[in-house]
Amino acid sequence: MKRNRYSNWLMSALILMTGIGFTACEDQPDKYESTKGSPEVKYIRLPKSADSIITQSYMETTICLVGNNLKSITKMLFNDQVAVLNTSYITDNYLLVDIPDEIPTAVTDKIYMINTVGDTTTYDFHVIVPAPTVSAMSNEYAEAGEEVTITGDYFIQDPYKPLEILFNDSTLAATDIKQITKNSVTFTVPTGATPGPVYVKTVYGTSRSQFHYKDTRNILFDFDGSHGGLTIGNGWRPGVVKTGGIDGGYLYFGGVAMAGKVGATWAEDQFCMNYWPDPDNGKPELSSIRSFAEILDTCEISEMAVKFECRVPSSSPWSSSALQIMFTGNSDVSGTNQNNGYYTNTDLPRGLWYPWLSTGTYTTGDTWATITIPLSSFNKTHEGQTSGKTITKNRMTGLTLFVWQGGIEGTDCNPEILIDNVRVVPIK
Repeated sequence: MKRNRYSNWLMSALILMTGIGFTACEDQPDKYESTKGSPEVKYIRLPKSADSIITQSYMETTICLVGNNLKSITKMLFNDQVAVLNTSYITDNYLLVDIPDEIPTAVTDKIYMINTVGDTTTYDFHVIVPAPTVSAMSNEYAEAGEEVTITGDYFIQDPYKPLEILFNDSTLAATDIKQITKNSVTFTVPTGATPGPVYVKTVYGTSRSQFHYKDTRNILFDFDGSHGGLTIGNGWRPGVVKTGGIDGGYLYFGGVAMAGKVGATWAEDQFCMNYWPDPDNGKPELSSIRSFAEILDTCEISEMAVKFECRVPSSSPWSSSALQIMFTGNSDVSGTNQNNGYYTNTDLPRGLWYPWLSTGTYTTGDTWATITIPLSSFNKTHEGQTSGKTITKNRMTGLTLFVWQGGIEGTDCNPEILIDNVRVVPIK
């Protein structure tokens, strides 16, 4: 949700100019002092517009109360949620306050203003709770009967209108919802769920996910042709493809130990897949594939992400080196321009994925997970520094995946990394 907050620099300037604050000294002639009596609110507006009189607004929005004797207010609640008052932004006639970000338990559509002696004055005002936002699904390719988690915000369970998870263009409901928090819902995928967006419906509205369940849009590599993708790479290292994965063939990285020292292990045969275009021999440029060409034509770089399903078994955790995702142009490498020198080209921007960074080791256990890496983050060198150039659409004829380097030291490991359904899809 976009916040309509009063600019921090302006607030800081106001503090310096007014000298008002909780820590004012006794000898300050302009220190803040509450007044007696009760407040009178004439109207409420947005801080930046004197003409924007409002009677409702979203949580976390900054609003301005206009009236008289507002310095008599010592406590304020929106419905049953307490607001934070900062005396630096309170005068007799104006009061700036952020609407609390917690969802009210008891909705009265009133602001409660309590004065120095405990008397309460009310003012009618409606706090808008947004419809849910649906950001991600733990495994977009989970089968019916498997447990998944959707993350986002404003997942509200109302006793009179329970939250719903809906598939199949909002006609099929998930009946086995296991846990609901404000930011996540865990449930079982219902029988009969078909590819497409997922809907979340609460008492405050219905929202549709940008992601698709069993997303078949622009599958570049599915490693078995089941979704119209390519079945293997093309180049010096076409990749090792195995069967029996999430929905058939998958790319397999593993089979040798990987040292923790930065760049110590170079294992192209076991941890690399090249796709170098060679149209004369039936290997098209990726950007010429119709589905990919359409997305490149309609979306900006900032509006797209690489997605794939990944499994790292518990028996073979990953704890060193980065998965380097490199889109390449024909001038970098192709069927008629074969080389691997582009790996270390610092002008070739790439995405680096090392999910073990935060915990020291990474595994998905017995499940697959959907990984999303925005193209806007494809701005690194092989050593994790800022690349000399940014990613562009005319540099997407080929693709290389290589677990190597990354610029950050890990620990010795013997990982297995399984990858399927590599795609580029819209995220906005």
